[in-house]
Amino acid sequence: MTTHAAPAPADTRTRVVPLRPRPEAPQPGQSREPLLRDVVGGVLRRERLAQERTLKDVAEAARISVPYLSELERGRKEASSEVLAAAARALGLGLGDVLSLVQQELVAARSTTAPRGRTATAGRYGGLCLAA
Repeated sequence: MTTHAAPAPADTRTRVVPLRPRPEAPQPGQSREPLLRDVVGGVLRRERLAQERTLKDVAEAARISVPYLSELERGRKEASSEVLAAAARALGLGLGDVLSLVQQELVAARSTTAPRGRTATAGRYGGLCLAA
């Protein structure tokens, strides 16, 4: 005859582990710093439109799908360094060129989000940008 142990009582406490940290609310009169994926996507889109090229044209040259490039441009996806480099090359740019444009936008955005008394170049890195 086999005996079975009684099941352990269910733990009624629930623990929620957030997948992403909640962004801090901006102070009054201060806007949020943009996400990197949004800035990168904006740079890619502006460069593509400045060249009067279609999503299809650039996606084919970069060897990525049109929907994926569209999502990158809209800031819905984060590009790997390989994909970002391919998209840059498809636009006739180097990875460093794209990162430089992104850095310029982040510094400009930082000047509008910096607490009073701090300027964009007085941040943690003094405006330094490392580009690959």
